Amino acid sequence: MTDQLGQSQVIPYLAGLSKKNYSITLISCEKKDAFEKGRNNIKELLEQNNILWQPLPYTKSPPVLSTVYDIQKIRKKSEELFQKTHFDIVHCRSYIAGMVGLSLKKKYHCKFIFDMRGFWADERIDGKIWNLDNPVYKIIYSYFKKKEKELLLNADYIISLTHNAKQIINSWKLNNQNELPIEVIPCCTDLNIFSPEKIDLLKKESLRNELKITGENFVLSYLGALGTWYMLDEMLDFFKVLLNEKPGSIFLFITHEEKQEIISKAEEKKIPADKFRFIKAKREEVPTLLSLSDASIFFIKPVFSKRASSPTKQGEIMSMEIPIICNSQIGDTDKIIEESESGIVINQFDDKNYHEAVKKLQSGKNFNLVKSRKTAQKYFSLENGIESYKKVYETVLKNST
Repeated sequence: MTDQLGQSQVIPYLAGLSKKNYSITLISCEKKDAFEKGRNNIKELLEQNNILWQPLPYTKSPPVLSTVYDIQKIRKKSEELFQKTHFDIVHCRSYIAGMVGLSLKKKYHCKFIFDMRGFWADERIDGKIWNLDNPVYKIIYSYFKKKEKELLLNADYIISLTHNAKQIINSWKLNNQNELPIEVIPCCTDLNIFSPEKIDLLKKESLRNELKITGENFVLSYLGALGTWYMLDEMLDFFKVLLNEKPGSIFLFITHEEKQEIISKAEEKKIPADKFRFIKAKREEVPTLLSLSDASIFFIKPVFSKRASSPTKQGEIMSMEIPIICNSQIGDTDKIIEESESGIVINQFDDKNYHEAVKKLQSGKNFNLVKSRKTAQKYFSLENGIESYKKVYETVLKNST
């Protein structure tokens, strides 16, 4: 919970559900450095929302064995808690927690919600974390794909981030001809925070001055970590095309990543370093920084596992009424962008497509930014996400009586 993802994609939902009179205990595995820095703030935030927090240390290495060890720790803590409280539902985020949840269901007959987040085992392959040429990883992959089927078949309810993934799962016909109970809840956004109307204009101007951005600059932004899935080379190639058409363009990275790797790759592509700006931001600072953007970009590797992916940044950017440049074959992203007229979808990573996208950016005719925010409200509203979880809880509890 001391990572940004926990603060944006776990705690807000649980806080909302707590306000709806659910008693919640949260088990999380925490990385040492982040935990030491953020534990007091997170503890206070969770206590304010009547959430009992049970943090455990995250084990990073050795590969596979560390995961087995974490599963054992989570299971032991979960069983201790069940003996005290006899909770009705175990709600598990992703496959590792799901394996514990399934064992609790079998042992104690509590209801099990599998919040799958994506095709985890396939992500390990697509992200080149596991190599199927290695017989050990081939066995591990096969084991987790069998576990995936077991989790899906035994869950009282499944949460998918995308309709695309839901369609894929139902196409597997795991439950004979019957569809599995799946609710689609994408990565949601607090639209009260990510709102153009809430921007402090004095703070915005101060940031412009700090970053040396003038009204003559066209600002393309990138928000968040780069990590395994984001295609930095291709995004830099797009920026180079943009720069040729609009020489005053600036590429603003709102990220905690170190800038040197980005600058080094840009220099290889002969993009001047002075065309880049870098800033690290706390979550509450992100909307104001995003508001400096004329457009925002994210390219994600279009691999099978990403059909289950819902980029958190999509709802945040759309709700700020900023045009998005992204690629197709990522979850429901392209469908939502085309429906909302909120950006440009790239189908191939080449200069021809980049030039066409830049022309559309310059014309400004392809965007309906008011519609963008309304569509963000439809798909990514935090309130709607909390209400969807509440309905799942109600259905699961109703079926237990």
